[in-house]
Amino acid sequence: MKKLNIIAASMLALATFSPVQAAEYEWKMTAGVGEGSFLYQNFMERFAQNVSTLTSDRLNIQSFGAGVLAPAFEAYQVVQDGVIEAGHSTPSYLVNQDPTNAIFASFPGGMSPEATLHWIYEGGGEKMLQDFRREEMGLHSLVVGVGTSEIMAHSNVRIETVEDLKGVKYRTSGAFAAVLQEEFGGVPTVVPGSEIYTLLQRKGVDAIEWSTPGANITEGFHEVAPYLIMPGVHQPSFLWEVFVKQETWDALPADLQTLVTAAAKLTTYEGFTRFGDADVKAMAEFRETKVEMVQMDHAESEKIREAGRNWAKKKAAALAQEGNPRMQEVLDSYLAYQSNWAENSGYLVRDTAE
Repeated sequence: MKKLNIIAASMLALATFSPVQAAEYEWKMTAGVGEGSFLYQNFMERFAQNVSTLTSDRLNIQSFGAGVLAPAFEAYQVVQDGVIEAGHSTPSYLVNQDPTNAIFASFPGGMSPEATLHWIYEGGGEKMLQDFRREEMGLHSLVVGVGTSEIMAHSNVRIETVEDLKGVKYRTSGAFAAVLQEEFGGVPTVVPGSEIYTLLQRKGVDAIEWSTPGANITEGFHEVAPYLIMPGVHQPSFLWEVFVKQETWDALPADLQTLVTAAAKLTTYEGFTRFGDADVKAMAEFRETKVEMVQMDHAESEKIREAGRNWAKKKAAALAQEGNPRMQEVLDSYLAYQSNWAENSGYLVRDTAE
């Protein structure tokens, strides 16, 4: 028995003091948002941890907030240039380069969060995004984050009709920026998330949109703007992605690719429920503050939705006429899925206030 105890103690000592096995692969990942923000914690940090868990630490991802390794709006570029292995950002920031990105990012008149999630994973949306990134940018994309509907605006001015948007200086991005300017005479400006609070507080803009109730309440926008405008028809859902150069992805063995893909999907589903839970809690909190909640009339918000769909159709048709049919193909898939969902989801129970 004494010998057995000595052997057991020796084995325990070896296990305790054996050097930790180094990761087979190391990635640095830059973000499109600041470290510590709701989006960063819910998507970036969650994904890195899920990868670590599912791969048994074979792949180590070190995440950095916007501005540390690269500016918020340059995540795609630095990964393309090979400066950093991975990035996490939203197609919304690339709409000016190619409006096809708006379909993946969501746009005014787009699908609900629930329908978007299904289109991405069951309707071919993620595959279309991956083909788009590989063929146009030399990147491999993984969807890491599908969000709930956003707050339309934290605003210093009351917005109840589309006429109220005329001349409004509005921090926004993506398709809504174009629709706001072209259809309703608004004045869009784009700044990183870390600069929004100060811009709104100093009245450098009249209104801002950023994210969902759960994310926005952590930023404190309601503390410096008297109005909260709903519903979030400008951004009914949203999508963020992790991307690496195609050769970086191809360098991973097949089993590791499978595990990382599973980690991305797990993060999206976990993030989705985290957003929804945080959102309803945040809305209850907003009601206890001094902020005034302004619900746009349904007919007015539908004008924004219609303008958004028309914008997307015009852009897709123009690109197709120039010999680039991709946006039209993606939009056709998206709108067909939306139509089918709208026509056949009436059986679903919706929890609404009486």
